[in-house]
Amino acid sequence: MNPSQNPSIPNKAEGLLRDLKLMLLLTGKRIIALVLMVLIGVYLTILIANMGGRVDELRLVQIRSEISEAVRGNLSFRELDSEERNRLIQSRVDLEVQRLNLDRPFLLRSFNYLYRAMLLDLGRAEQMHSDKGSREVHAIILERLPATLLLFGTANLLIFFLSVYIALWLSRHYGSFMDRIVIVLAPTSAAPAWFYGIFLILCFAFLLPILPAGGMVQAPPPENNWNYTLSVLKHMALPVLAMLLSQIFISIYSWRTFFLIHSSEDYVEMARAKGLPSRMIERRYILRPTLAPVITSFMLMLISMWSGAIILERTFSWPGLGTLIFQAIGHHDTPVIIGSVVIFAYLLAFSILVLDIVYGIVDPRVRIGASR
Repeated sequence: MNPSQNPSIPNKAEGLLRDLKLMLLLTGKRIIALVLMVLIGVYLTILIANMGGRVDELRLVQIRSEISEAVRGNLSFRELDSEERNRLIQSRVDLEVQRLNLDRPFLLRSFNYLYRAMLLDLGRAEQMHSDKGSREVHAIILERLPATLLLFGTANLLIFFLSVYIALWLSRHYGSFMDRIVIVLAPTSAAPAWFYGIFLILCFAFLLPILPAGGMVQAPPPENNWNYTLSVLKHMALPVLAMLLSQIFISIYSWRTFFLIHSSEDYVEMARAKGLPSRMIERRYILRPTLAPVITSFMLMLISMWSGAIILERTFSWPGLGTLIFQAIGHHDTPVIIGSVVIFAYLLAFSILVLDIVYGIVDPRVRIGASR
């Protein structure tokens, strides 16, 4: 048949085009909302990290003290009298104040900090430096970012796929011994990952010293790539297990409930009556309709894990962004604190955006709601 004579072909094309426009509209709205969320979060971090401008006042005192020590310790300035030396110190202090824009009101500087932070112009650290000696904040963060992505990416993927697989299995064995065990263990997910991490370190690093207590790789790092990978996996075992224990039982319990609800629907019973294979029924008539609530649950779990990264990484001495923020707070290094929070905010916003796009794909009602 000639495609021009088949009216269903242009209708399908128009439908696909309409769905694409609705998805783009939905994505645009979510991007605007996430940008506003990141702006507010980063600006609040700037205010808190600077204590409303108090840190900049302390920075002025530190600048004057450092320049005074440098001038007085320089032999070429020993011959100057006290007045000339003070004028020299003051001129250098003024130059440094102008370079850092500390002569402007804090309100204006805070918005300048926000503008630079959103453009990832993170400046230079005040106290800290990268392993290669760089004082640039972006270089310090780029050294720590892969470790955080590796740890949390691995844990989240394991939790998601294990939970879906086990929840589907339990939905077929409702009321079994394993089903009752999961119900009993579901409340244990109320404890955060670092709480389980403390006990895992005690059990498997001290009582049974079979796994390292912390770090990312043994010292000195193995030169062989295979041995290096094995060392990283060995060091990842305890923190990944801690995150699994803190999330997997409640995820299995929640998702198993979703699967049970949809498995009792009339269209599922009709599919069984037609003699369709059980795997096809699970994949097409149970798993697909429950993807929307499963993704929502996974998104909330992901947000809670990102927010607990600082304590978890510190517990296991994992050299990621969480540990970096903890160290920056100890050193009062404001640029590193703000830069790390900015990266965390972008990671969180990106995670939410990706999950929202997936949500819109698996649930047509989201696209319909975007058009209203």
